[in-house]
Amino acid sequence: MSLLTTINQDVKTAMKAKDKETLGVLRMLKAALQNEQIKTGNELSEDEELTVLSREMKQRRESLVEFQNANREDLVEQTQRAITLVEKYLPQQFTEEELKAIVTEAIAKVNATSMKDFGKVMGAVMPLTKGKADGNEINRLVKEQLN
Repeated sequence: MSLLTTINQDVKTAMKAKDKETLGVLRMLKAALQNEQIKTGNELSEDEELTVLSREMKQRRESLVEFQNANREDLVEQTQRAITLVEKYLPQQFTEEELKAIVTEAIAKVNATSMKDFGKVMGAVMPLTKGKADGNEINRLVKEQLN
């Protein structure tokens, strides 16, 4: 079953439950997936769906930081609930230990020795962690291990 189908079913459930907040987030996810589908001109693969969801998650995390900096607790809580909902559709996230192992392996694979090889390491790590880890976390771990 495609992600879009799952989200459509969850939209119906949220409508029946009169859960406006969940409904709003689900509609936003559905719109993002449909827009990507229109842009590509064909059905989205599972990988493409993950890319869209990862992008939506990243936007919400960035918004959360901005709301926290502006002391907007009402928006912080709302955004945290949206993040929890989006996480439900993403695959299980890697733990920090798993990410460290992937980064270490990638550094060895590309023979990275300094920060000059940062791009090579990121290029090797990102396809392996697509949708299963936050890019900022990976970035931090790569920098730690290259220094």
